[in-house]
Parts: sequence; structure tokens; C-alpha cells
Amino acid sequence: MFETDGHHQSAAVAASALHTFGSGRSLRSRTKVLPEQARRHNRALVLQTLFHDGAMSRADLSRETGLTRVTISDLVAEFIHDGIVVERGVRESSGPGKPAILVDIDRGGHQIIGLDLSGPSHFEGAVLTMGGDVLERRRVERPEEPDGESVHALVIELARELVSLSTRPLLGVGVATPGVVGPDGSVHSAPNLGWTAHPLEARLRAELDLPVMVRNDANAAALGEYTFGASTPDLMLVRIGRGVGAGLITGGEPLLGSRYAAGEIGHVVVGTDAGPLCACGRHGCLEAWVNVPRLDELVQAAPETAPEVLGDAGARLAIGIAPIVAALDLSEVVLVGPAELLDGDFVRSATETLHARTLEGVFADVAIRRTHLDDIVLRGAAVMVLSGQLGVS
Repeated sequence: MFETDGHHQSAAVAASALHTFGSGRSLRSRTKVLPEQARRHNRALVLQTLFHDGAMSRADLSRETGLTRVTISDLVAEFIHDGIVVERGVRESSGPGKPAILVDIDRGGHQIIGLDLSGPSHFEGAVLTMGGDVLERRRVERPEEPDGESVHALVIELARELVSLSTRPLLGVGVATPGVVGPDGSVHSAPNLGWTAHPLEARLRAELDLPVMVRNDANAAALGEYTFGASTPDLMLVRIGRGVGAGLITGGEPLLGSRYAAGEIGHVVVGTDAGPLCACGRHGCLEAWVNVPRLDELVQAAPETAPEVLGDAGARLAIGIAPIVAALDLSEVVLVGPAELLDGDFVRSATETLHARTLEGVFADVAIRRTHLDDIVLRGAAVMVLSGQLGVS
């Protein structure tokens, strides 16, 4: 059962170990599958089915998941007891027999706190539904010259304010942060926030007394796109702002890499023609070519050159990502950034260059498009909690 803390309830769901965000999958199991592991898998399978397919009967769930009716009945009873699933009444039927009772995830029964620490001037947070809709939103200004502890104090202040605004039991808190983030939610390196080896997840969990998941902001955005954006299970999401970062989903699973730095493409040098000076001190980094302030400045200074400027930037992006698309056999690339810069010439040039630099006839159908989702990082933070607590993504 959920534990009550004041008028809020922390969702200490028994399924908390169902799914580790970004966990690797071995090629062949070297150990026996324990009954509890099988039960976790079955729980996640049932909840994932209900989350994406909506209300259905227990018999429907058995057919969709391949689990026995006895197993389904047992799991649904457990979910109802924990307040995760509710009965929605009976299905209309004109045939003989007793009408089937429909069950569904109680989508309005719990809420999620999402935090996005990637903004250039503000930290943003929201109270979200389990479906990723924003109910309440708050922002705090980030320090101009941040140090680790002052930033942490701002984050906990924002989180506590949002907790006070929630009106339903909280499933957990998802935090999307810039930097290299380990699987335990420790921020290995986020220079712009003053964090090195900062145990953000562990500290927030202790301070909020709630389940907390901390991941890289681009990885969170990729998961948000995958879950709420009807994307393929093999995609790269590229965030273009003051810097450039990417999140990767392969086979429906986030790809983190051995150093937890998969998607750190901003400082890949694209081209051999020197190029603009990057903040890292080198010339020609992808981030130096396509960052939003640079593109804005060039377009505003000479609007008539916009097609050329944006076309060149799109081509530079494609040069940087073409080997990744080919190596991982990705199906699409999703861009996050200003529509006025990324739509049109930028996307056309990026798509043409990507197809020209990958095997003809094999990758010709790979699409590059801008996301249609708002609040994609906050939505991704919500998916982090759904994934960690319920196995849903």
C-alpha cells in the first residue's frame, strides 16, 4: 500500500524495481530466472499493455499478453489493491453470457513531479498527469555563476513547491539535468551547474521522501518522444539550443554507453575547414556550427542569407550524425529547437546530406523531423518515473 505523508502519499509501489532506465540487456542469460523476476516482468507487461491500449477485460489482457487468466486475475487484484488499476464498469454486449468488466490504469489517481534543469536561464518544473499533461508549472532563475550547493538548494526548493501543489498521490519525481549522469542518478559532470560526482538522486530521495529518478536531459527528451510522440523504437533525438546534445533509443531501450555519455555529440568536429571557435577551445565542433545563438545572429544580420546559413548548418548536423544512424540502423532523427530555424531549409539540407552520406537504398527512408511535442523534457521526466515505478514506457 502507499504510505501517507501529510495530505500527500508517496507511491512506494511494490513494482519499483520493475525496470531500470537504460539498463543493458545481456545476449544470453547466465543465471536462472527467479520467480520474483518473472513476476516483475509480468507486472510490467500488464501495465504496459493497459497504458498504451487502454481499458480492456481480464480475458483481453490474457490474450494480449499471453499470460494465463489465473495470473492476470492475480495481478489485476494486486494492482487494484495498490490503487494502480481501477475497474471501469462493464462492456456493452449484445451476446449471451455475463458482460466483461473493463479494467484500466487509474490515470487520474496519481501525479508525477517533473524537473527540467537544462534551460539557459531558468529551471522549470511541473506537476504532471500519468499521461504527460502539465497541471501546474513553476520556474526559478538559475544563478549566473552557479556553485554546486546553491544549485542543489534551488532544485530542492522548486521540487518542494511542486509537491505542495500536487492534488493526488505522487508516483515519484523525475529530474532531467544536463551533463553526464550515471545509472544511479549521480551527476558525474555538469560544469554549467557546478556539479562533479554529485549524488543528486540519492540526496533528493532523502530530502523529499519520494521515489526520485535523475537522468540526462537529452535522454529524458528521447524517452518522452518515444512514449508520447508515436516514434519508432530506434531513434535519435537531437536537442539544439545553446549547445547540442542527443538521446538515443535502440530497440525501445535508452542507450547510455559505457561512460554514460552516449549522445554527447556536441564536440564532434564536422568537416575539415576549421570552422567557428567552440567554447571547448577547438574549431569546428558541431555545437559551434549549429547552436541557436549563432544561427539567430547570422540570420538577423543578413536575412537574405538565411537559406544558405541554415542549409549549411543542417548539412553539418547530418555529417555528425550519419555514422551514428548507419552504425545503429536508426529509423528516424527527431529535432528539438526553434521552429523558425530548424524547419524548412535546415531539415531539407540535413535530410539530403544524411541520405548522401549513408548507404544508398538502405537508409533512404530515414526521416529527420522536428518534434511536435511541447514540454518534451518534462514529459520525458514523467516517463522516467513511469518506467522506474511501473515498468511503463
